[in-house]
Formats: sequence, C-alpha cells, structure tokens
Amino acid sequence: MTTEAPVGGRRRAAARGALINSAFQIVLGTLNLLKAVIAAAFLTQEEFGVWSILFLGIALIIALKVSLVGDKYIQQEEDDQEAAFQKAFTLELLSTGLMVVGALALAPLLALAYGQGELLLPGLALALMLPGLALQSPIWVYYRRLDFLRQRLLLSVDPVVSFVVTVALAAAGAGYWSLVAGTVAGAAVGGIVAVIASPYRLRLRFDVPTLRSYAAFSLPLFVAVMSGLLIAQFSVFFGELALGLAGAGAIGLTAIITQWTDRADAVITQAMYPAICRVADQRELLREAFAKSNRIALMWAIPFGVALSLFADDIVAYVLGSNWEDVGILLQVFGLMAAVNHVGFNWNAFYRALGRTTPIAWVAAAALVAFCAAAIPLMFSHGLEGFATGMVVMTAVSLAGRVFYVLRLFPGFPVVAYVLRSVAPTVPAALAVLALRAAETGERSAALALGELLVYTAVTIVATAAVERSLLREMLGYLRRARAGAEPTAA
Repeated sequence: MTTEAPVGGRRRAAARGALINSAFQIVLGTLNLLKAVIAAAFLTQEEFGVWSILFLGIALIIALKVSLVGDKYIQQEEDDQEAAFQKAFTLELLSTGLMVVGALALAPLLALAYGQGELLLPGLALALMLPGLALQSPIWVYYRRLDFLRQRLLLSVDPVVSFVVTVALAAAGAGYWSLVAGTVAGAAVGGIVAVIASPYRLRLRFDVPTLRSYAAFSLPLFVAVMSGLLIAQFSVFFGELALGLAGAGAIGLTAIITQWTDRADAVITQAMYPAICRVADQRELLREAFAKSNRIALMWAIPFGVALSLFADDIVAYVLGSNWEDVGILLQVFGLMAAVNHVGFNWNAFYRALGRTTPIAWVAAAALVAFCAAAIPLMFSHGLEGFATGMVVMTAVSLAGRVFYVLRLFPGFPVVAYVLRSVAPTVPAALAVLALRAAETGERSAALALGELLVYTAVTIVATAAVERSLLREMLGYLRRARAGAEPTAA
C-alpha cells in the first residue's frame, strides 16, 4: 500500500500532473488531430463518412467499457492495493469479453441500419482493439499513485503507433482501412507495453462484494456514457439518412476537430481526480479545487473555441479543401458551443470522487432528450444549419443541469462572475481580428489568415496573463517549490 501524501503534497502532485498532462495532451492531441486531417486529405468525404460511422459505433462500446471499472478503481481505498488492482483487472477482462461480443454484433447491425454493406468487415475488425485496451489496465496504478509521467509515457504508445500506421497506410491508398488498422495496432502495442510495465502481478481475483460495489458506482456512469454516445451515434446515423454519407462525414470530422477543445478537460480532470478522491471529505478544499481548475481550463477552451469559429472558413479553404465546404457552418457553431460547454466542465469528477454518480446520469439523459427533440428534426428540415441549431439547444439544457448540480454541491458559487472573468481575455483578441478584417482589401490569402491567427494568439496570451496573473503565479509556485520540497502559499 502506498503512503498517502499530505494535502500540500497532493496539491503539488496535481499541479505537476496538470503540466505533465498538458505537455503530453498537446503533443498527442495534435498527433490525433493531424492523423484525422491527413487521413481526410487522402480519403473522400464519403469514405470518411464510413469511418465516422464505424468509429462512433466502436466508441460507444469502448466508453461503456471504460465507465464500468476504471473510475471506481481510482476511487477505492482498500488496504491491499495489489489485491484491489487484481479484482479490478478481473472485472475489466470480464467486461471486455462482453463488449467484444457486443462489438461483433454491432457491425452487422450498423451495416443493416445504414444500408452500407462495406461497414461489416471493418466493423468486425475494430472489435480486435478491445483486448488491447483491456491490457492497458496496469496504467491505472500509476494514475492512482499520481505518477503522471509514467502514466502518460505508457498511454502515449497507443496514439503514436496508431498515427504512424494510419498515415502510412492512408498514403498508400488503403482508404478507411488505414484508420481501422492504425486503431487496432495502437491498442495492441499499447496493451503489450502496459503489461510489461505493470507494477503488480496480473492474476484473476473474482470477488462478489467488489462486483456489487463497482456496479453501484458505475451504473449511473453507464447511463451517462450511453446517453452521450447515443447523441454522437444518432448525429451520424440521422445525418446519413437526411444528408447522405457526405453529411455524415461532415458531422464526423467536425466532431473530431472540436474535440481538441476537450484537451483542457482531460489535462485538468485527469491530474486532479486521484487527488480529490483523497480529500473528498473536505468540502472547502473541493470548492477551491473546482474554482481554480475551471479557471485554468477556460484559459484554453474559450480562446480555442472562439478561434475555431472565427477561422472556420479559413480552415476549410486552406486546410481541408473545397470538398469540405459544408463543414464551415458546423465549425463556427461547434466552436462557440465547445467554449460555452466548458463552464463547470469537470463537475462530474467531484461527484464521482464523492461516490454520488446519479446526478451525472440525469444531466446526460436530459441532454439526450433535448438532442432528440431539437437536433434530429431540425436536421431533416434545415440540413446542417438546423442540426447546428439543435445542438445549441442541447448544449443549453446540459449547461443548465450542470449549473444546478454545481450549486447544490457548492452553494453560493459565483457562476456569472466566474464566466465573465474567463471570457474577458478573449474579447480583445476577437475584436482585434474583426478590426483587421474590416480593414482588409483585395482577396483573402492563407498568409493573411495566419497573420490574424498570430495576432489573436498574442492578444489572448497578454490578456490572460493580465487577468489571471495570481492564479498563474500560484501554479508556477507549486511547481518551483515542489522541486525545492516546500509548500507554496495560496494566492
């Protein structure tokens, strides 16, 4: 059993973890984004539509599997941690077996539902990635120990291998099979490396009380994940029905690009979750962690989302190409949605740390209902513009539910003031770009768009440093004093 660090030690570990995660997420997230963009350049919009359908289908299976075991293992506090891992690993293998059966059954269902026989073989092949993901379970141990560097190094194997295989095969003309093969290869190699690096012996240890405990914790998360992934799957399914494979491809690529905004979520939440699980009984400390982690995430999410909206037409014109003109309106709307959707983004991590997962299911289910009521019918009546409008409605419902539960957990939390403070640095940056565009003469070029992007980035950095000076100083203080072995003072 590892020795628990004092609160200050956990703060420093979480701060170091945030920066370690940031570095890896930026590099690996960029790698994943480049993989999708490079593959899209070699594929037709229809071929990418096929991949979008397959990927969202297998993502549903993967996310359901992940929600069943991993989070609860991090949250548990058993005396014998090797036994705790072995129990969790056993449940992970059992759930993976069920999910492999589900994935194999899903492939023909997708082929029938979409009327696309070419979905069958690659859909069956994607099921091969699930055993590799299960074998990556030993990485949980380093995550729980707050050993973020080793965790991230091990997690990096999968996306790096996937990138190399995918790009090589796409350039060779393998079409969507390049993405299938890259995904399976990355999971397999990542699993092998994780097994070799496991700090505990891998053995089966089935325990009925553990199964009950994990089930009680994970069932609401299962509902939440199912709701979120049904939204993604329905987006592509009804997009194909209403707009054809090209429409499904446009929706799929937009989702991949806007997911880059979620990197802030992953960086902060992954760094903090093991730490806040250890201090779940200290409500004021949880409130402080929630406020500061959200401010840090919004420093990235709001500028990126607004930039995506501002430069959507340039991304289409100078990066994706004329085959993707339909994506422009989606990028504009989804960019702003992604920025807004980060308000209180990691509220569910705090509820998970407290073992209260039911509210997470309620909010996700409400978002699914809003999506079905607004986005689907509007897509059939008004195309991609209607779909974008419906997604705005869904985001508003989700945000309202999130704010409700944040205020229940932290009564009196100043939501409006916190949002305005986070938006402030982006306002002068956006105004600077709009002013430059108002003064433009002649044809727009890639160089001009790049210049505006550099101006936007510079103004955002300066404004953020001015508005969030104390918080940035505190974060750097944790890192400097961690190296010196001292506890920094709070800002």
